[in-house]
Amino acid sequence: MSTTPEGTDRWKALDFAPPAADAPEPESSVLVEYQHDDQIAVITLNRPHADNAITTEMGARLTEIVETIAVRTAVRVVVLTGAGERAFSVGSDLRQRRSMTKEDWLRQRQAFDRTLYTVRQLRKPLFAAVNGIAYGGGCELAQSCDFIIASENATFGQPEAMLGLSAGGGSPVFLPRLLGPGRALQMLMTGDPISAAEAHRLGMVNEVHDQDDLAAAAARIAEKIARNSPTAVQAVKRAVQLGEGQPVEQAIAIMMEAHWRSAVHPDRIEGIGAFNEGRDPVFRDADY
Repeated sequence: MSTTPEGTDRWKALDFAPPAADAPEPESSVLVEYQHDDQIAVITLNRPHADNAITTEMGARLTEIVETIAVRTAVRVVVLTGAGERAFSVGSDLRQRRSMTKEDWLRQRQAFDRTLYTVRQLRKPLFAAVNGIAYGGGCELAQSCDFIIASENATFGQPEAMLGLSAGGGSPVFLPRLLGPGRALQMLMTGDPISAAEAHRLGMVNEVHDQDDLAAAAARIAEKIARNSPTAVQAVKRAVQLGEGQPVEQAIAIMMEAHWRSAVHPDRIEGIGAFNEGRDPVFRDADY
């Protein structure tokens, strides 16, 4: 890194800067659209002029939307993405944080913790379609989803240490599980981002698509999940979440509880009946 009286190249690798102070804000910072007979909810982070940087108000709006989806029984799968062509989200809006008091900062941190917790605890399947830059809290938001697909131009990074912070939105927990401890620590300590191709190679990203094809790919995955039994899908999600890190027999006990719930559910009768009759099953909305 070189520094001159005119400035520094420290931030060049991150490929973003604070939004212009006079940039107009959209009417809603987070959008939600219900598709496929309301079975699919597409949530879009909607501040493209600011690379979808997350303000306090935007975090609260995202929490509200996810909480609404949680009790909307028709919704079977959720897709989270970002507006525009440049970014999924670059994390917290640093221009807003610049003038915060210590109390303001801590209150925002509590609000963001609630947002991430709400995303992680959603019983319905929720995956991220990362369409560009995913840094800091944006990267952690994607990691809080069940899985990630990405466009070829996507990049993932945790630059908090460059800003004097220890990452606090989940990456010190999730990245070692996704990438291995060494690679995770390198990302967290250097702030260097990784490409979508590298994230895919390391297992952080499930699929990589051309940017123009990402939305269609997300729709295909969402529709396939939505056609399955929502009760079974939610049960297996809980089995994976609660069993992770447990001793084998404990994890199997958790798995079997989920399995027996599905075994006595009407969806099991419908699914097997549809298979034997050569027709599409008609599964009812999840009731737990």
